Parts: sequence; C-alpha cells; structure tokens
Amino acid sequence: MFEITASKVKELRDLTGLGMMECKKALQEAKGDIEEAENLLRVKSGSKASKVAGRVAAEGAVGVNISSDKKIGALVEINCETDFVGKDESFKGFVTQVAQLVVENQIKEISGLGEIDVNGESLEVIRQKLVMRLGENITWRRVALVKAKGALNYYVHGGRIGVLVDIEGGDNELQKDLAMHIAAMRPVAVSSDGIPPDLIDREGQIARDRALESGKNPDIVEKIVEGTIKKYLSDVTLLGQSFVKNDKQSVGQLVKGLNAKVHGFNLFIVGEGIEKKSADFVAEVKAQASKMQ
Repeated sequence: MFEITASKVKELRDLTGLGMMECKKALQEAKGDIEEAENLLRVKSGSKASKVAGRVAAEGAVGVNISSDKKIGALVEINCETDFVGKDESFKGFVTQVAQLVVENQIKEISGLGEIDVNGESLEVIRQKLVMRLGENITWRRVALVKAKGALNYYVHGGRIGVLVDIEGGDNELQKDLAMHIAAMRPVAVSSDGIPPDLIDREGQIARDRALESGKNPDIVEKIVEGTIKKYLSDVTLLGQSFVKNDKQSVGQLVKGLNAKVHGFNLFIVGEGIEKKSADFVAEVKAQASKMQ
C-alpha cells in the first residue's frame, strides 16, 4: 500500500504549479511516486494544450523588459481567451517572465521562445502547464527585441498597451513622457520618412478627387492636396503630433528644444488585428449548465 500525504501533494504542487486535486489524482495514479506523477501531469498538460489550441485567443497582456544599461529591451504579447485569465496573477507572471527571458537570451523570433531552458524545463512546457491550470488557450503572439542607438525607456498601460522608445539625449522624464504619448496617440512612425509613399499618395489622391468633384480650379486643388498631406503626416507621425501634455507644442519641437533625438519606437496593443468571434452568452451559459446536470 502507498500513502498520499498532504506533504507529498504540496511537494508536487510546488513542482508543477497545478491544483491540489490534480496533483492528488496524479499521485494516486503513480502510486505515490513523485517523479512519475510529475511526468503524468506533463503529459496531461500537453494534451490539454492541444485540445484548446484551436480556440481564439484575443485577450491577454503585453510584457516589457529592458537591460540595466537601457541598451537592450523587449516587448512581448501573450494571448489568452478571456479578460479574466488575462488579469490572473500567474498569467501576468508568465508574461513578465517571457519578456525577461527574451532580453536575457536575445530572442528575435517567436519560434525561439519555446526552447528556452528555465531551470531544466523548457518554456513550452511551462506554457502547457499554465494552459492546464487556467483552462484556456495561451499563446505567444509576437515579440520585439530592440537594441538601442540611444537609451530605452518604456510605458505599459493597463497591461494591454506597451511601448518601447529609443531616445538619444534628454532625461528620464522625457523618455517616460514620450512612451506615454505614443501609448495614447499611437503614431505610425517617428517622422514622414517612415510612412510608406503609397499611403501618402493615397491620401493626396483622395483629397484631389474630392476637390475636383466639388468644382475647384486646378490651382486650388493642388493647395488642398498639399494641406491634406501635411495634416495627415502631423496626425500619424510622432514628431508631427501635438504633445499630449501640451497641445500647443509638437513632439518635434519638444525633442529639439531638449537636444534629443528619437531613433524609434515599438508599440504593442493586445489583440490588435485578431478577429474575435461573437459569442451568444445565453447559449454558452445554457450549454455549461447542461453539462453540470
């Protein structure tokens, strides 16, 4: 006979991070062998991860990490299925851990994340365990590893919007302010040089067509096109935007006045671009209730 003691269950729980009942069942199946029970839970974690892998994960969190010298930084987006799990402490801890590991291992592609070794265990196995514990599809969606020309700073808003900004000159307050500005105003590029010419041409053509349709003469039309493009660039470029803390000053004027230069930025917004399936909440509750009967 073998005995499943509370201390054994706790030991297995500490090793795997899974629930007490799951650990107890695994120990019973493994006849009290801790190592065998851990292996069983790993297999089950993988199976659970496979079952939920096809479900849409459009919620989640953004994680950020920068090196102590502010020269290397990372943004990561980790997705789950619901906002509830996105706020779970173990999920948020996982996101923080992934961002730190990206910097430490200088991972540039999502494909390299799962193979990272964490105390003898791969990050993919840790992900699978989290899937089993939380019961949702959890995926790493994207990663940005940044090597700064200047110095990096960051801002995260509500865990759902993350910014890394690379600035040369200025001080910590300016770096933080610009990161917050980017999160709020969501520019497309630092300056007009970063806007694809076809997008600028499209804005100009739309303005030209509208002006011609209204009967404006050719000289006026070109002035309208020029003004429209100028307004468009001021709206979508960081340096052209009005500074969020002082709308009488552009970001470009602010940066120039402090003898600073913005080399670049990265902006992640959770779920951006993911098509979410509309759900019938009443039907979902009824379906869940029927399973419990």
